[in-house]
Amino acid sequence: MGMPDANGQGPPDGLPDLPPEWGRIVVPDDASALAEEAERVRRELRAGHRQATRRRWRSALALPLLVLTVAVLTTLAGLVAVTWPRTDRGGRPTVAGSYDPSTDPVGRPLPALDLVDDAQAPVPLRSLLPAAILLVDACPCPERVAEAVAAAPPGVRVVTVVGGRTVPPAVTGPDVRRLADPAGGLRALLHASPAPGTVGVLLVDRTGTVVRTVPAVGSVEDYRADLAALAG
Repeated sequence: MGMPDANGQGPPDGLPDLPPEWGRIVVPDDASALAEEAERVRRELRAGHRQATRRRWRSALALPLLVLTVAVLTTLAGLVAVTWPRTDRGGRPTVAGSYDPSTDPVGRPLPALDLVDDAQAPVPLRSLLPAAILLVDACPCPERVAEAVAAAPPGVRVVTVVGGRTVPPAVTGPDVRRLADPAGGLRALLHASPAPGTVGVLLVDRTGTVVRTVPAVGSVEDYRADLAALAG
């Protein structure tokens, strides 16, 4: 049986012993006397429930917020990469390596320009080296082309280039490769605007180095020695 309380009374028959540290347990005859205590217990339970709910919401929102933050940062990084200021190529042909059209090209690598043939197929200019490249966009000048063909040593190509995309009919023999430069990259490299009745020349060796430029050719004698050296 249970231990007696402070008044020497034990617990009612059939009930288990209560911890002595609980002290004297008084059960009122009127249950309304416990209303205040019951309300306090309900408030504590509600407060605990709200705290548990907030903890669950914080845990549930943590992962979506992390994913959203990573997505926003990734999007911002992409926008910065796209909108970062960069040099405007102005529709120029593709160039391998650094290429500043304002500098003297002599002694520098020929940019990797892609021209087009009469079938509108792309032709990498570097695949035709060594070459004497004649810009005939201001004048067909067949006599200038013919003397270049006659002076070119074996293995050195003569390439005529016009602006736009249309390659004109041949005005010389089959030894000339005729191409068009839609982007105008070679004319920009020569640093000279087309002048009526003139032909510009670029001489490029087999390593892709520009050896000589002549903005307006008077005759093949203007570049004969450098043309002969291209075969070396």
